[in-house]
Order: sequence, then structure tokens, then C-alpha cells
Amino acid sequence: MIDTASNPDFLNAFLQYIATILNKSENTVKEYNYDLNHFLKFIMHHFGLSNEENIKDINIKNMSIDTIKKIQLDDIHAFLFYLTNTYHSKSATRARKVASIRVFFKYLTNKERILDKDPTIGLETPKQEKRLPKYLSLENSQKLLETTKNEIGEFKERDFAIITLFLNCGMRLSELVGINIKNIDFSENKMTVIGKGNKERTIYLNKACINAINEYLKVRPHEGVKSDDRDALFLSKRKERISNRMVQEIVKRELAKSGLDINKYSTHKLRHTAATLMYQYGNVDIRALQVLLGHQNISTTQIYTHVENEQVRNAVESNPLANM
Repeated sequence: MIDTASNPDFLNAFLQYIATILNKSENTVKEYNYDLNHFLKFIMHHFGLSNEENIKDINIKNMSIDTIKKIQLDDIHAFLFYLTNTYHSKSATRARKVASIRVFFKYLTNKERILDKDPTIGLETPKQEKRLPKYLSLENSQKLLETTKNEIGEFKERDFAIITLFLNCGMRLSELVGINIKNIDFSENKMTVIGKGNKERTIYLNKACINAINEYLKVRPHEGVKSDDRDALFLSKRKERISNRMVQEIVKRELAKSGLDINKYSTHKLRHTAATLMYQYGNVDIRALQVLLGHQNISTTQIYTHVENEQVRNAVESNPLANM
């Protein structure tokens, strides 16, 4: 649940708008709520409307819409500087907050018509460093699967199925947690999941995935399962839908047992791994990879077209002028 009790009415109206009209997921709405809370608390401090020393302790419940009308582009720039100077926020974090602020003011200007002019006009998105995604090598991926498969315990089939789906399908954490048994088509070897922005997409399952799921279903509890979670594929010890945190803990544990760096790899890095291995070894077209990963823009997918440093080295060494 999203805590909106301490929000001013105009902020809650915006959150309802993006949830119902823009169809944003609960996690996305939470991010908007967090970002805009922080921004509005800063504005109260920036305009001298609060005596709280700690900006995050400021109460914005009774914040006036007249205060919003006074916000200029320079005030937004001051917020971004505050994030950099106080929290040493990365450019990606500041870029997300800029996106939240931009959508918020667009709503107030164009939908509610509360503002005559949108103060975010001319607001630039902080330039982000393009970093290659971290991923497991093929050898380390095989090692992780072997370690999980040879695990001893009550949930070994479940955990092996989780790791198998991550490494073969490149799905997001939320997509895996949200899998329902009824959405798996075993005759067509595919399933539907709810991706980013509440968009439904199809994920095709290879033999390894089908086998892992079937082995888990043989031991998956049926009695005593929480009524709301009876159709959930992956269950916790308490016989309810497994949580994001539990899956993260499973992945972390299996990575550690495989001798892999838990500070370097995570559930999302397994998604990177699946995409990278498919691109490097499967001769997958970039457009097909975009659909498979559920990316809205192909520019997001193109990060996986990187090649290993050794391949770059070999390309240079193969230059006919290399021995001159």
C-alpha cells in the first residue's frame, strides 16, 4: 500500500490520475510519490515555509497550491543541486526525479489547468553515463544452475525453477513473482506475465524452463495455501505468493554458494545475463530481443549488443596491419 495520508490533496489527485488514467503500476506510483514528496518538502524549506532542520521531516499535508504556482525552473535546478550536494545522487537518480517532476507539472498545467505556465519547460534531463551491464559468463551461469540443482532442502525444486527462469527468459523480478499457474500454456510452451506499466506480454519457455516448472509443480503445496494466492506459481514457506525480497534472498544465497560475488550480481543482473547470452550465442535479432525483454524503446535493448573485451582485442589483432 502507498502511504498518501500525509500528502496534500493535489498530490493525491495526481497519483490517482497516473494510476487510473496512465495505468502506471503500484511500484511506479510509489516512486512518483517518493520523488514528489521529497521535492515538495525541499520547496517548503527553499521558500522558508518550514523551520524543520531536516528536510525529510517537513510536513507537506497543508501545502498550498499557491506555493506550487510560485515554483520556477531555477527552484527545480536548486533541488537537483541539493540532491547532488547533500546525497551525492547519481545522474540516474536525478534523471528519475526530473521525469517525475516533469509529469507532475504537465498534469497541473494541461489536465487540471491550475498553472498558466509549466515551469519544467527547458528542464534538461541529467546526462547519464552509459555503462555496460554486469552479467554472468556462460561458465558461471552453468555453475549457478548446477549449484542450485544439487541443493538439498525442502524448496530446492522451487529455487532451481526460479534461477532457471531468470537465466533463460530474462524476466524482471516483479514478473517472476507475479506468475500465475493459469497463465502458463504447457501445450504451447509459453506464459503471459504483467510487465512494466501493467503491460501484458508473452514469454516463451524452452525445455529447461518447462522441465524445471514441472518438477516444482510435483512438490508445490496445494493444501493450506492462502486463498488469494492459490494460483500463484511460486509459494513461500507460509504458503503464500513469494515476495520480491524472498526471491532476492534466494538468488543471493545461491550466488554465494556458487562462489560468485553477491555485491556484483543480483536478480536484475540475471536478467542482464539472459539477454547477453541470447545475443552472444543465439544470434538473436535486436528487435526480437526487445520484444522478449519487454522494452518500450529499442535504445534500452541496444545496451546488450556490447561484446566482450576479448572479442574487441581479437578484432584489433586480426587487422592485417597488426604485424607491420
